Amino acid sequence: MAMSALQTTHTLPQMLREQAQHHAAAMAIRQKEHGIWKPLDWAGYYQRASRVGLGFKALGLSDGAHVGVLSENRIEWVLSQLGAGLVGGVTVGVYPTSPTNEIAYVLSHADVEIVVCEDQEQTDKVLQALDQLPRLKKIVVMEKKGFADTQQQAGDKVISFDALEQLGQSYANPACVDQVLAAQQPDDTALIIYTSGSTGKPKGAMISYRNIAAMALATVERLELTPATAHLSYLPLCHVAEQMLTTFAPVYLGSRVDFGESIRTVQEDLREVAPSMFLGVPRIWEKLHSAINIKMHEAGPLRRRFFEWGLEICGQFAHKGPADQSLRERLVFGFFYVTVFRALQNFIGLRKLRVALTGAAPISPAIVHFFRTLGVPLIEVYGLTESSGMIMGQRLGTVVRGTVGVPVLGVEYRLSEVGELQVRGDVVFKGYYKNPEATATTRVDGWLHTGDVVQEVEGEIKIVDRLKDIMITAGGKNLTPSEIENTMKTSHFIKECVVVADARKFVSALIQIDFEAVSQWAESRNLAFTHFRSLTESPEVRALIDEQVRNGNAKLAEVSHIRRFHLLTKELDHDDGEVTATMKVRRASIYKTYAAEIEAMYR
Repeated sequence: MAMSALQTTHTLPQMLREQAQHHAAAMAIRQKEHGIWKPLDWAGYYQRASRVGLGFKALGLSDGAHVGVLSENRIEWVLSQLGAGLVGGVTVGVYPTSPTNEIAYVLSHADVEIVVCEDQEQTDKVLQALDQLPRLKKIVVMEKKGFADTQQQAGDKVISFDALEQLGQSYANPACVDQVLAAQQPDDTALIIYTSGSTGKPKGAMISYRNIAAMALATVERLELTPATAHLSYLPLCHVAEQMLTTFAPVYLGSRVDFGESIRTVQEDLREVAPSMFLGVPRIWEKLHSAINIKMHEAGPLRRRFFEWGLEICGQFAHKGPADQSLRERLVFGFFYVTVFRALQNFIGLRKLRVALTGAAPISPAIVHFFRTLGVPLIEVYGLTESSGMIMGQRLGTVVRGTVGVPVLGVEYRLSEVGELQVRGDVVFKGYYKNPEATATTRVDGWLHTGDVVQEVEGEIKIVDRLKDIMITAGGKNLTPSEIENTMKTSHFIKECVVVADARKFVSALIQIDFEAVSQWAESRNLAFTHFRSLTESPEVRALIDEQVRNGNAKLAEVSHIRRFHLLTKELDHDDGEVTATMKVRRASIYKTYAAEIEAMYR
């Protein structure tokens, strides 16, 4: 499809119908079930989504009402979303990792009338919160396993996804889809995406069809996507970044999306699909970085030396795009690609990538440099829920290290007196659902106040830190905790680092080890341990992390050096309120939980 075809005022559901009419037999989605990839073309996508939407109407969905989806990524997720849109409904995604109390809050606050759940486990969470959900009419369950028990427990409140589609197929007024699409406007609300709630209760950002169309166009232009692009969808669809690559761009562009069997089979699915585009949040890239280091540690000395030599030499031009590399640089990379890098790209399933993205949270420039050295075309992008996705992004060629690039198509920006990034354009959200006060402070005269402090470096944007997270020591020095934390996390032995410095005499940190990497290190030295806590309490492990911290400090200004640290004896947990569903650290909660350990570091 030509770029000009994307420059339409069609809403997302209207574009789905367009794809079904003009590219009916082209593959839209593949889903892996029991080891077999099952395709769905655009005609089938539109037909099934229409049945789902009409099924919602048959269940009593009110005009413009809200449909919740509580599931891992799979075809039923997008069928529910597009189905709701085809009959004028609004979709509200909920993280499947969320405990019952968080699910109850979102579904209640969003006034959800129908919720689509993946399986019995997710359905049970909703059933436990029924007394808090007076507007909820029906629960739709995707998985049949355990469905009979759930139905017996909940009575006529629960229906299967298959039965929903059957209801839609026999709905008395199928013409209502065309009627809704004829009346649908760009400023209608399409999605309510709840923020992660790292500093308080999640807020529901209302994303319009105008926002989605603008983001689709910007994404296609910046990432140079084509209808031949293939994307493996695995990050939560209730997050705007995955929406951008699973529904926004593909429906407008006509490209393919693959759904694996589960989040646990991503590595295997990547090898099978060999996607041309891949999105990983920083934690994903840190895990892949750790896995490669562990694999090379286990390799023979000759192969390991080749690997280290390749990193050293190819790292000198890793920031350059292929078109900007000299003939000698291309030949040097080709040598190391054949001898070691190709096998590592195959190992992580990313050998056929045309573009790889990292976003949603800060990442260490060293991690980005590492993957670019291996030949993975990794670029940094930046966006917010409130900006409907990516608003800054590096170009695919030569990149400026440590930046998030330049504004995407249709976005303009300015900096406040304190360096806060503010943006304007059709991607800026409508506002927060039922929260006009928060809307008024976040969107001012059309400008979105991002809350992020930035700098301009060589004409590109560098994220410094969250405005609220910048710390001032007792000596009056300003510190950016994310810089310190990300520097420490370049060690594959450190999974999480939470800096403590505000109003303190020096910097300290709470550190969580990477259990897999450290346990392999311990086993190679015949150190005995039984579980996470016993491993972290080992003097040898303490010495190992002390060495990693010293290595990290050597890369930082002296005022940012971590002087003392405490090793956490358990992993930070979403259920304990220490991290969000997207694994963002809840600083206030952690500082409160570990107050005694923090004070001990300053005695």
